Amino acid sequence: MKLIRASGILLHPTSLPNGVLDEHAYAFVDWLAAAGQRWWQVLPLGPPEGLTGSPYMSPSAFAGSPRLLADPDAKVSPAEVGRFRDRNTYWIDDWVDWAAENSGGSLEDQVRFEREWQALRSHAAGRGVRIFGDMPIYVSDGGADHRAQPTLFQRGVVAGVPPDAFARTGQLWGNPLYDWSAMRGDGYRWWIERFRRTFELVDLTRIDHFRGFVSYWAVPAKNKTAAHGKWRRGPGGAVFEAAGKALGELPVVAEDLGVITEPVLRLRRALGFPGMVVLQFGLGTDPTNPHLPANHEENAVVYTGTHDNDTTLGWWESLSAEDRASADVDPADPAWSLIGTAWASRAALAVAPLQDVLELGGEARMNLPGTDSGNWSWRYDADDLSPERAARLRDLTEGTRRL
Repeated sequence: MKLIRASGILLHPTSLPNGVLDEHAYAFVDWLAAAGQRWWQVLPLGPPEGLTGSPYMSPSAFAGSPRLLADPDAKVSPAEVGRFRDRNTYWIDDWVDWAAENSGGSLEDQVRFEREWQALRSHAAGRGVRIFGDMPIYVSDGGADHRAQPTLFQRGVVAGVPPDAFARTGQLWGNPLYDWSAMRGDGYRWWIERFRRTFELVDLTRIDHFRGFVSYWAVPAKNKTAAHGKWRRGPGGAVFEAAGKALGELPVVAEDLGVITEPVLRLRRALGFPGMVVLQFGLGTDPTNPHLPANHEENAVVYTGTHDNDTTLGWWESLSAEDRASADVDPADPAWSLIGTAWASRAALAVAPLQDVLELGGEARMNLPGTDSGNWSWRYDADDLSPERAARLRDLTEGTRRL
């Protein structure tokens, strides 16, 4: 899949002024169009994990989050329920059973979510704005998918990533790991249906933790940290080949950040998926650093930072004098300086979190990996979306041939 030159803004719907799909969501789309942006990138749309609020620990790989509903009491007709059930027979009963026992909403809530989301998506399409989604690689322990099809998951080990520069003991995610042999045995049906559902909701999706399809970090379930796991071989490209055969070309971006080896890069390129680069990672004196603008691939997505990074202003304020010296950033205007570098990149798609456009500091950070509280709660104020900011972003977008 080849991206065309364009740009967009990263903002999860929970960060809208009211955190739901109300008039502010439509106003945000209109602001994006006025600013010349082609893409609205969101985080996963599924029900978030209850304690942390993380959309990456959802109890369903298929359901939409009832928390996003602008009108949770809207009437739903029996005919609507019937049509929805007919279109979603693979997963809906598993979700309804789980949700009934865990206060996860009703079947009617899923009809309401689809109604509200598709109306918003249609409005966006009419304004020339497309939706860039996000697919977590894993599901939550004990969630609807895990409970309904336990044979598709391993026992005794859970997901995480090994120690690195960002986490001394690694990150213990705790998600169940897939039994890839069992999934291969049924032709990767679960993944095919997951991709089918995803592309009913978004136009393009990021595949989180793409490297896990090459090899993944398996941690004994009893361990308290991820420090003492082991690498195990993943399915490679078989999942994507099966889904592509069933559904056609997959509009997918591979999140190839973290501990990336040559086999991961080979698989991504063999599948034709764009990768990701993050300008905040482009520090130091290593000329081979893939995040340096000189090393960006054309068929890639360049970010100032992601939802897992500090805002650009917060990041800049935390840098040492040495790191600041190696960063190509205007200290008088660090956020817009880095946005300008992203938009000037040869990478086809440039994305910045809304926090950077608003020049906000670390108080507006969305997520700090490895922590369980204080995340996923930031919202902007409706007055933040000024015509002046839209005009500034549109001028930059036009000047860098992304309009």
